[in-house]
Parts: sequence; C-alpha cells; structure tokens
Amino acid sequence: MNIDELKNVWNEDVSEETPEISIEQRNKISLPLEKVRRNMRMEFWYIIGIFIFAFIVCAFCKPFKLQFYITVLIASMLFVTIFFFSKFFRLYNDISNPMLKTYDSLKDLVAQFNLNKQYYLSYYLSFVPFIVCEIIIVIEFIPWPEPISEVKAAVILISSVVIGLFVLYISGKFWFQRYYGRYIVHIEDLLKELKK
Repeated sequence: MNIDELKNVWNEDVSEETPEISIEQRNKISLPLEKVRRNMRMEFWYIIGIFIFAFIVCAFCKPFKLQFYITVLIASMLFVTIFFFSKFFRLYNDISNPMLKTYDSLKDLVAQFNLNKQYYLSYYLSFVPFIVCEIIIVIEFIPWPEPISEVKAAVILISSVVIGLFVLYISGKFWFQRYYGRYIVHIEDLLKELKK
C-alpha cells in the first residue's frame, strides 16, 4: 500500500462502515438502560443507608476494644465498597451517554456490562474476609457459658467461610440477575437484531 492509498483510507468516513442505530431501535434500548440506571441509583442509596446504620450500631458497642475492632472492620468494608462503586459509577456515566448511535458503541456497552458483572460478583465475594473477621470478633467477645475449644472455634470459622462464600455468591448472582441481568439480556437481543 503506497502513501496515497493510505491517505485515502485515513480520510474515508468511518460512519459509512459502522451502521447507525435507528430512532426506533434507540428507543427500545433506552428503556432497559434507564431501568439499569434506576436500579444502580437505588442500590447506591441502599448501600449508603446500610453503612450509616452500621456506624450508628457500632457507636453503641461496648467495651471500647470491641467498638474499635468493629469500626475498623466497617471502615475497611467501606473502602472496598468505594473501590467497586467507582467502577460501577463509570458504567453509570457511560449508560447516560447519549452517543449510543452506532452498532459498535452498543457492542462496547454490552462488553462493559459483562465486565461489570464480573466486578459485581467480585464485590460480593470480597466480603468473605470480613465475615471471617466478624466471626473471630464474635468468638472472642461474646461470653460463652463454657470456654470454646480450639477445634470448635476452627470448625465455626471454616464452616462460616464455606457457607459465607456460597451465600454471597448465590445472593450476588441473584441480585445481579434480578436488577440488571434481564435488562442486559434485552440489550444483547437488540444487538443481535441489529447485527442481522
């Protein structure tokens, strides 16, 4: 390819190669996108409420050592939540972008949805270490009628990790499917329809 051909290829209008989405198809896409955005807003405020409640409950914990441990644990959970919600917020902004005019831009959005699905499951699974810490705090600070043996403490800890992993994974998948997954499937179906 010589320089003139390269210049011609460079100067060609890219929009001719990428099909545009019609207004009717854009309207079909905007409804599920708006529902995803609404659910993301609802979940954001729900999480803020949970953390406010957790810090209020923590303020009434006694003795001070227990209060300190729980405060550090909740603050750590808050940092993990902030990290993941910054990823979700980027997707939230991309959804509100009115530039979804081409097939390729919609395809990129679906790829971002799939990536955020992995983030979402990772977010839920990242709380397993916090469950372990909570169980350790409970074992250490709750007065037991008789002292707990080391084997019993290990069994409680290991079973809480296994059960916690299972419950968090299942609840994360369920929550994602209920509030986001069905709308993403709808958008993927529209994408397949556009490809034809």
